[in-house]
Amino acid sequence: MRSPIPGLGRVMVFLAAALASASLAVPEGWGEEGVQYGQVGTEVTLPCAGAHASSPVQWRRAGAAALPEGSAVWQGALVLPRASLATAGTYSCHGKDGGLLHTMSLRLGYLPGVPFVSCRASDYENFSCSWTSSVETFLPTRYITTYRKKSLTGEEKRRNKNGHVGPCLQDPSRPGTCTVHGSEFWSSYRLNITEVNPLGSSFRLLDITMQAIIKPDPPEGLVVEPIPLAPRRLHVSWKYPSSWPKEPHFQLRFRLQYRPIIHRSWSVVETVNLSEVITDAFAGLEHVVQVSAKDFLDAGNWSEWSAEARATPVRDPATAASEETTIDASLESLAEEPSQAPNPEPINHSDSLEKMAILVSLGIFAFFVLAAVLIITILIWLRVRKHSKGETKPHNFLVAATHLKALPSESGC
Repeated sequence: MRSPIPGLGRVMVFLAAALASASLAVPEGWGEEGVQYGQVGTEVTLPCAGAHASSPVQWRRAGAAALPEGSAVWQGALVLPRASLATAGTYSCHGKDGGLLHTMSLRLGYLPGVPFVSCRASDYENFSCSWTSSVETFLPTRYITTYRKKSLTGEEKRRNKNGHVGPCLQDPSRPGTCTVHGSEFWSSYRLNITEVNPLGSSFRLLDITMQAIIKPDPPEGLVVEPIPLAPRRLHVSWKYPSSWPKEPHFQLRFRLQYRPIIHRSWSVVETVNLSEVITDAFAGLEHVVQVSAKDFLDAGNWSEWSAEARATPVRDPATAASEETTIDASLESLAEEPSQAPNPEPINHSDSLEKMAILVSLGIFAFFVLAAVLIITILIWLRVRKHSKGETKPHNFLVAATHLKALPSESGC
């Protein structure tokens, strides 16, 4: 007694049977009538329909004076050994009297290769897959796209013994892509992309989970505005991508990058809000800003960066007035006393920060010079004072001695 095939085995047998039946039915469904397909590098035989086996026939190739090298006629059929792409063309067979018996178009190419497949979910309810062929077959190609949910609930298993198998829907306006609608964020799926051409088929199985392939679309409606009376600040706001359902359980977080247009390096800030204030912008310089999004729980990948938005922070009124006054004065002096040089150099107005730095440096230098002079003065004064004390002490001693000697003695009283 044969053992029953497990559920997974039945699914694989079902898919294999479907693919086999599709590939067997392929040749009749390709191109128009009178077209024969062949594989490059193999022997191709072209039958002459309507010719009798015993009747001699002649073969001709449209646009060519002779048949391909090595070709031969056997029982009315034209045999082309090791056909190449150059062998393709229109062939006709003729009777002994030269009358046309049959015409056919020969197209040559290669068997399909295993396609390259990648999948992405722009939200948590649907996912799309795209593919490219790994081999240039030079033949018409079709794709069979199906999926199977791998983790089934007990109810799903009872409803469908073969598992939840369905089509990955192809959109004619977007060739090379298909979409699975109504997918579940916590489920895993097995995708089957089968490439089929008149010579055969090849497929790729891809296991995916929604958490791994989630990649939101870029945020929309990015707006950047200067903040009045705040020279180094810009207010940035944006919206959720329209493809992302606004549900409380699936939020997004955001990454903001910005830089002055004259700089190459970006500053990056992360936030969960739909707006942010840049506090370290450069006053008076135009800035470029972009934003991207990612699942709040860090599933999947960051979105592509949004379209750029630009704005210029307001300038500091005091600094702007000072710079304008300096520029006006310079222009007036130039107008009154024009330069006599044949090729005058443009005047370079120093930046206010550089002027301030020079003044501070000069002030520090002057302070240290004054401090050194003061210290030297104090040391000289202390030395002089000490020397003067040393000379005063002997003088006082002699005065006291003279005074004692002048006093009358007791005996003379």
